[in-house]
Amino acid sequence: MNLNLNNKYALVCGSTAGIGKATALALAEEGVQVTLIARNEDKLKATLTELPQHRNHDYIVADFSNPKELKEKVEAYIKENHGFHVLVNNTGGPKGGPVFSADVDEFEAAFTQHLKCNHVLAQAVVPFMKNEGFGRIINVISTSVKQPLDGLGVSNTIRGAVANWSKTLANELGQFGITVNNVLPGATGTDRLAEIIKNKSAKTGNTEEESANAMKSAVPAKRFAKPEELADAITFLASERASYINGINLPVDGGRTKSL
Repeated sequence: MNLNLNNKYALVCGSTAGIGKATALALAEEGVQVTLIARNEDKLKATLTELPQHRNHDYIVADFSNPKELKEKVEAYIKENHGFHVLVNNTGGPKGGPVFSADVDEFEAAFTQHLKCNHVLAQAVVPFMKNEGFGRIINVISTSVKQPLDGLGVSNTIRGAVANWSKTLANELGQFGITVNNVLPGATGTDRLAEIIKNKSAKTGNTEEESANAMKSAVPAKRFAKPEELADAITFLASERASYINGINLPVDGGRTKSL
């Protein structure tokens, strides 16, 4: 299947590790010119060397705790270089814990890092997408928007807000050839999952291996996802082949989520 992504430009957030990095690699393999964005310049430089070198890939150093600075840096980049056909919003999740015991500042920090930053990035890239008559905004969220996950109170709350923002945006932008969709990872082999397993182990007294196996047993596929499997779904949604898929939440979780 030809995804018709050659000569497109993509901005991929959180692209030095995990799902973000796998997505950057997958898009680059399809001929996309990728701009990485994350806060660690050394990791950005290292990731850049791993991308196929037939396009002029690039990076932006930005911290998602500061939406104003993020907006300024991305807008300056677009003005000096080019716009983006594809935006992949992806950043690390809030720390775990019960929702009732969460500090108010935790909600504010997570809201800033996820919803506010997603919004300023969308505002920065949409004018170019409108001019091109083609745009893809893909938000990497969580299956918690369909089924809240125990012990991830702040994350459950903020992910739900992002999902509703995304659906509203899809309704507003669809007329311009721009789609907005959410990919919902289940348990995926990333540093974030390793942290969750470690916390579960500490809470239950089980070994980390036992905690991991218990999590796998809740998945019909009986294993964790590979970041590349999420990247494949994201890459398809970024393509012209997905032009009539808009405003959806797509779980990529091996069947773990029990709701339809």
